[in-house]
Amino acid sequence: MAEPAHRHVLSALVQNVPGVLAHISGMLASRGYNIDSLAVGETENPHLSRMTFVIVGDDRVQQQVSKQLQKIVTVVEVQDISSQDYVERDLALIKVRAVAGGSRSEIRELVEIFRGRIVDVGPTEVMIEISGRENKVRAFIDRIEPFGITELVRTGRIAMVRSGDSSERDPSSGEID
Repeated sequence: MAEPAHRHVLSALVQNVPGVLAHISGMLASRGYNIDSLAVGETENPHLSRMTFVIVGDDRVQQQVSKQLQKIVTVVEVQDISSQDYVERDLALIKVRAVAGGSRSEIRELVEIFRGRIVDVGPTEVMIEISGRENKVRAFIDRIEPFGITELVRTGRIAMVRSGDSSERDPSSGEID
């Protein structure tokens, strides 16, 4: 019986050199692995970048992707973040139809409820920034869609393993959203 597909979040620490992203994404594509989400950025060390991948598949797929990544010379370390206690975030910028008056107050109220921000206001549209877990961003998009989304752009997921033992964590420092 086939193992069910899971969402795996992998983090690869890579050398910050030209062509790394193309090399890694090409290798994964040539082996038939689909990347559901990808985010890349410098780390605290300017010589290293962190690539955060979200792949969907069973544990065998996750293990194969990790092994393939580890074979690449420019990859320093690969970690399956989803097997640990971690925090993840998505970011979206959304332009929504909003003629002055009318629906703008409803949109503003939704943005406040979801702890987003209106970052630009035009004569017929507003631009909203929303960040948080994937399900929060998706829920916001579902609620704002009836107003008329004219443009939407999202980052790939970023994630980081929590520090220390979760039993030692102050309960008041838990995730807010």
